[in-house]
Amino acid sequence: MNARRWGGLLAVFAAGVGLLAALIGWELRAGALPPGAAGTVPPDKAVTGRGAVLARAGNCMACHTVRGGAPYAGGRRIETPFGDLYASNLTPDGETGLGHWSDEAFRRAMQQGIARDGRLLYPAFPYPHFTRMSDGDVEALRAFLRSLPAVRQPNTPHALRFPFNTQAALALWRLMHFEPGRLQPDTTQSAEWNRGAYLVQGVAHCAACHGTRNAWGATTDPFGGEALPDGRWRAPSLHDPRQAGVQAWPIERVVALLRDGSVDGASVAGPMAEVVFHGTQYLPEADLRAMATYLRALPVRTTVAPDFVSAAGGVLAAGEQLYGQHCADCHGKAGEGKAGQYPPLAGNRVVTADDPTNVLQAIVGGGFAPATPGHPYPYGMPPFRTLLTDTEIAAVASYLRQSWGHRASAVRSLEVQRVR
Repeated sequence: MNARRWGGLLAVFAAGVGLLAALIGWELRAGALPPGAAGTVPPDKAVTGRGAVLARAGNCMACHTVRGGAPYAGGRRIETPFGDLYASNLTPDGETGLGHWSDEAFRRAMQQGIARDGRLLYPAFPYPHFTRMSDGDVEALRAFLRSLPAVRQPNTPHALRFPFNTQAALALWRLMHFEPGRLQPDTTQSAEWNRGAYLVQGVAHCAACHGTRNAWGATTDPFGGEALPDGRWRAPSLHDPRQAGVQAWPIERVVALLRDGSVDGASVAGPMAEVVFHGTQYLPEADLRAMATYLRALPVRTTVAPDFVSAAGGVLAAGEQLYGQHCADCHGKAGEGKAGQYPPLAGNRVVTADDPTNVLQAIVGGGFAPATPGHPYPYGMPPFRTLLTDTEIAAVASYLRQSWGHRASAVRSLEVQRVR
């Protein structure tokens, strides 16, 4: 290649770098906003009440409350592939919370992902979803947060790896993956469907867990299913009836699951139990029906099952024996469960999922369904972490996945070790 062509390529490269730097600089242009009034509680109780419902729908308290700590005072660690983030204090404390944030600063954070001091916020705070919220709902949420007791609790600095801990890297991410804007109604759909789309896509930000992500943590398929950032649980696809799709469910059954956390033949567990416990059980019936309407209308996209791996006869025999010793008293000899108490395992989508993470997590770590008015005294699943070895848990899981007509691949002890 001659010098002239080399020079041309270098010039193009330099121009591209210069343009990228200019774009990043443009993204970083936001400045600090002046402080607002601290400690003012809006007098309109109706607006504050609506904000409380929105906070429930968004399950804000779950992320912004450390275990055993004051509600909404922050401090909870959020694990990501890029390092650890720590949720901020949302109470109206003047020094450590939102007390000196103006309404404009709060709205900018929610809809544009920019803090009061001009810093770009990390999208673990789901502003890519909250940007769809209306100004009125953002103001109502702000009113509710201002009505909370002020808690002095300094925010914990994030612990991200380089270069993810730089504002320039975050600016580049935003250029590639963030487009602010309110959600516009679809005139071809009903008002109920549009309300459901608004709640699911915006306020409740369901895609934050159920979305498929690329290597940079950006959502590529809002409801395609994905392992959660900490790797402990998997949020299944809402498109696939083999996973968590509810397209064939009656609307009343979807509403009941979101409200009660348990219906005949199915119950929520893990992070979804937390969503129901803190959030959806408190939503008005009309909002739950709207969410159910939208979720039932999602297009069906069935994933291709991986090649079937059969368990050895000795493994199934060992799993059957362990099941009889530890599981059959609650879940039944044929996995039929007990109505209102223990979910069935026969035909259970968690048991037969292509990825066995969730069924292994339930065996290893146990858990409870959420306590709700419709299911006030849920029976718990005890953990078998210390009682059974990895090999034994793999045998039980393989037995569950290949009994009662199931045809799901056997589980290896290495997969159990990963879940531990």
